[in-house]
Amino acid sequence: MSVVDQSNSPAAETVTSSEEQDRVFSVPMLCILAFAIGIVAAAGAVFFRYLISLVHNLFYYGTISAVYDANQFDAPSPLGALIILVPVVGGLIVVFLVKTFAPEAKGHGVPEVMYAIYHNKGDVRGIVAVVKSFASAISIGSGASVGREGPIIQIGASFGSTIARKLRLARWQKITLLSAGAGAGIAATFNTPLGGVLFAVEMLLPEVSSRTFLPVVVATATATYVGRITLGLDPAFIVPVADITAIEAIDPVQLLAYAFLGIAAGIASWAFIRTLAWCEDIFPELPGNEYTQNIIGMLIIGCLSYAFFVTTGNYHTAGVGYATIQDILNATPYTIVLLGALLAAKIVATSVSLGSGASGGVFSPSLFIGATLGAVVGVIGSKLFPEHGFIAAEFALVGMGALVGGATGASMTAIVMIFEMTRDYNVIVPLVLAVAIAVGVRRWLVVDNIYTIKLRHRGRPIPVNRHTNMYLVKPIKEVMATNFKILPIDMPIQEAITAIGEEGDAHIIVSDGARIAGFVRFGTIPYRADRFAEQTLRGVLSSDYVIAPASNILNSVISRMNNRSRTYAIIVAGDGRIPRPDDVVGVVDSKEIAEVVVANHYG
Repeated sequence: MSVVDQSNSPAAETVTSSEEQDRVFSVPMLCILAFAIGIVAAAGAVFFRYLISLVHNLFYYGTISAVYDANQFDAPSPLGALIILVPVVGGLIVVFLVKTFAPEAKGHGVPEVMYAIYHNKGDVRGIVAVVKSFASAISIGSGASVGREGPIIQIGASFGSTIARKLRLARWQKITLLSAGAGAGIAATFNTPLGGVLFAVEMLLPEVSSRTFLPVVVATATATYVGRITLGLDPAFIVPVADITAIEAIDPVQLLAYAFLGIAAGIASWAFIRTLAWCEDIFPELPGNEYTQNIIGMLIIGCLSYAFFVTTGNYHTAGVGYATIQDILNATPYTIVLLGALLAAKIVATSVSLGSGASGGVFSPSLFIGATLGAVVGVIGSKLFPEHGFIAAEFALVGMGALVGGATGASMTAIVMIFEMTRDYNVIVPLVLAVAIAVGVRRWLVVDNIYTIKLRHRGRPIPVNRHTNMYLVKPIKEVMATNFKILPIDMPIQEAITAIGEEGDAHIIVSDGARIAGFVRFGTIPYRADRFAEQTLRGVLSSDYVIAPASNILNSVISRMNNRSRTYAIIVAGDGRIPRPDDVVGVVDSKEIAEVVVANHYG
């Protein structure tokens, strides 16, 4: 009978479970580092904003100037119809930068940060910050429909990770400083200290405890303060209706309309996620290379923004779109048709931009889509129920939060950031209602959010429920045991004992030829040759196991074991849907889990 020994096969090779970074700083020392990271993240946010201004003025008007207010509509470009080619020129430069220096800088940034946390030991290369700054500034400045929050998140995360790597810190401290840098970046960009903290907590930090939370708070507070000194104290958007003092509770009819807005935002979030995912899949399949694919996408972007300029007088879908959002919040009258067209066009423009290779975020486009959707509901409500006080600007504000929450899944971040960006407390109740409904509807339609779906399509999924202990973030391939043998189900037990030889604690995977039949723990059984003389592995195998892909992290595997009341996991290559004996690359038993806990839980 043949015996398949996988313990030394290439498929069973794994990274050692010991950390290369074994230095552990005290929490106060981490906070000192976070303070420095906050300063650098704020400086990066300021530099990035001025870089966008320089690029925008150069591409649109041929001038060298850092004076640019994204919340105000642009004057007509002297290029006329040639403005269609501006995103193409910018896009070609972006593709060159990304392709040559940092492929991680492509796209909207946050998925790459999540990937680093869950699949790359918290490592984000320092060069990413530099390339991302220039690539995203060129994308935004030349008219690609992307936001500036994704880049600054990746820039801050890159700096935090780089500092931690230079100091050879343990993985959990590296991830903490990475998250602190990301939260600091978003806090400085939008003047939202609480929003920055909550973004790091909801979207990035696997573990929320005093040792991880305090450095994030220090970094975001520091970045916000430096940002306010440099960029001013004003919120991201000025909302005139926020000055109206509420004298009574919200009208019940309005409250029902806000609930409907939540449902609509959940559906719109689903449409946005699916359209973006489709574009990110379809553009790489187009004929040619990255440059020709980008040209196709950017021509669509240029034509779309110029079409809006011809029909409305403004380049609505170009860049971050803050001017359109501010105009809606200013209560400027917009028709239902125009709002609907802007909503659909922004989903398409952002998806095409990122799918064809632009570098930028999805948060700002989400605000744009939400504002137009909310304004549509507000305008319709004012026509159907004129006596109930519908204000389109307030519905637009709530729509912004609902769309951000629905698309990203970060409900608390969406609520708090919209409040900090507008300082309109009057809409807190409908905002909470709409965000909750939007997140629920979107999760019912698609589990993955706009960040995680990209990782799933890449074959690197992360847990849906991400909050755990930091040591459970370890990839399962760094934890699993590889001292296993695959033996046929009808092999006599005495032959199996001989096959494992001196490796008395080796794991035995039992195969019936085409599939995995079970496993045997010989290391826990007192051997008596006379007892097993007539038995085969079929009589002692156990089916108390789960199958898990090697791409999982420890937390996902333990969760699967717990949900199915199993005590053993067989790790396989591929997605694990049709596991074969030859696919087995390792096993996880209580011993492996205990070793990780002991080695990483304390400190």
